[in-house]
Amino acid sequence: MKILVIGSGGREHALAWKIAQSPHLEKLFCVPGNPGTMSIAENVAIDSSDIKGLTDFAAQEKIGLTVVGPELPLTMGIVDEFEERGLKIFGPDKRTAELEGSKVFAKQFMERHKIPTAISKIAESPEEAAEILNSGKFSFPLVVKADGLAAGKGVIICENLKEAEKAIHLIMVERKFGDAGKRAIVEECLRGKETSFIVLSDGKEVVPLVTTMDHKPVYEGDKGPNTGGMGAISPSPFIDEELFSEIMSSIVLPTVTHMREEGRKYKGVLYVGLMLTEEGPKVLEYNCRFGDPETQPQMLRMESDLVDILLAIIEEDAQGKEIQWSPKASGCVVLASGGYPLAYEKGKRIEGLNQASETPGIAIFHAGTKFQDGEYYTNGGRVLGICASEENLSVTMEKIYKTISGISFEGMHFRRDIGALKEE
Repeated sequence: MKILVIGSGGREHALAWKIAQSPHLEKLFCVPGNPGTMSIAENVAIDSSDIKGLTDFAAQEKIGLTVVGPELPLTMGIVDEFEERGLKIFGPDKRTAELEGSKVFAKQFMERHKIPTAISKIAESPEEAAEILNSGKFSFPLVVKADGLAAGKGVIICENLKEAEKAIHLIMVERKFGDAGKRAIVEECLRGKETSFIVLSDGKEVVPLVTTMDHKPVYEGDKGPNTGGMGAISPSPFIDEELFSEIMSSIVLPTVTHMREEGRKYKGVLYVGLMLTEEGPKVLEYNCRFGDPETQPQMLRMESDLVDILLAIIEEDAQGKEIQWSPKASGCVVLASGGYPLAYEKGKRIEGLNQASETPGIAIFHAGTKFQDGEYYTNGGRVLGICASEENLSVTMEKIYKTISGISFEGMHFRRDIGALKEE
């Protein structure tokens, strides 16, 4: 079977790496891919938002399965286009992907169906946002969110009124995140442990993935602005069997069920960003695609054939399906460009990458790199994901950080506390 992976980040490299191990695979394409995927797939220079170009390519090459990595083509309706052409594709259709594409839709959906989440108010204009901020209904700190897609950066935690007003201005007036800032959400700041809970759904049945914990803020100790993710570990140290069951029964299954009842059959990845509060788990956000960087440690632990699982989801045949996982721990540390998630420079030569890639037990997934004249250079905010899976978390992270010590590029930044758990 010919398989196509859409996207160019670390998540897509990890998916391609796992798919390359499948006995179903005849040939693997990555569109547009990155320098890391070149060794396992044929990279094709089509933009991941070029829906017609992608559909034509898949039809021409007789692609048997397409896996969508990033959220943008999903919210643009790539699944609808592929299905109209009779092409198998993994992911939710356009109407279903609105659960990620619009935070306002997601909030209203949760409120309709009493799915636990933060108390919030929706602002349709900067003036309405100002009224909400000055109403006294929210105490500080609070959270201001852009409505639409913002590459994981449209969420701003505000410690006081001045910061909140600045966030509204940034989102709704300056339009820092483009059309995502047409509307904004002001909501209470939930306290607790943040974790990711990711499942696959065929519209009715749910197949959970192994638990993970993402580290979003850019600096150690969860300080600084949120990023797309600075690292992740698996399993999540905060989700035991009892809590797992609670999340499934109070959040995941109601989401899939009520989406189906509203005529939005949920087929694909359902990623629930959670805050584990004293009152129980509450939803921070929904995503309709694999996590990044959560996918990297998940793929390292997956023992089942990923292609088998994805095909079962597409065929709505997930009942009784279970994924086999390694009992080992896994982790990922992101090496980022200096200044990320704000302004950063590209084109910095990466030293030590080839040697680090040869380290036994280490997997390196490319996220924002460029290969030119035999050398690797930085080409994005998140550059590389350094990953490992060992008998426990301590050994895993020690191996990752030892490997990182041999890699360098100008301005390289990474968190040194990924997986360093502390009690509060």
